[in-house]
Amino acid sequence: MQQVKIVVEKNPDGYVAYPLGLKGVVVGQGDTYEEALTDVKSAIQFHVETFGKEVLEIEPPVIEAFVAEAGVEI
Repeated sequence: MQQVKIVVEKNPDGYVAYPLGLKGVVVGQGDTYEEALTDVKSAIQFHVETFGKEVLEIEPPVIEAFVAEAGVEI
């Protein structure tokens, strides 16, 4: 078992989850936090089975993740 950092976002339509530090695009979704987390874990497993464990070999690895909010002048 490998630990993967996962971002879960809540929006008006439900929850979206995606892992940090994987090669490729992997996304899960659900009506609840738990459903989105379960869906993205399944998607990660499928992604690794399809493309190999090399998708997990990101250098340097993600040690911590932060969420920040900043104003951007447009």
